[in-house]
Amino acid sequence: MLIRIDPADPRPLYEQIELQVRSAIGDGSLRPGERLPPARELAQDIGVNAHTVLKAYGSLRDAGLLELRPRRGAVVTSAAPPRQQLATLARGLIQLAREHGLSPAEIVDLVEGEL
Repeated sequence: MLIRIDPADPRPLYEQIELQVRSAIGDGSLRPGERLPPARELAQDIGVNAHTVLKAYGSLRDAGLLELRPRRGAVVTSAAPPRQQLATLARGLIQLAREHGLSPAEIVDLVEGEL
């Protein structure tokens, strides 16, 4: 897993780390049960304070994406990544909409209307 910090990004460093880990979980790069680098190691690799990494890991734990295990580190939960869950729901919506005769453009309009 590659984390990059952008000093020009106005977001806090912990948020940049969190968003990159979320993205990796969402796209399947990080799989359930996979262990993340220890906070100290990751902090040293990317040049930030270990507490910054711990704050990102804590936020991901609170979101249900990571388990923080004493002496074992941060582990991706076994729950399906949010992007996969949403893709499954979207397929169901599309199937139901087609069964009711909606065209692809009407399905897109329906979804955009809810945004």
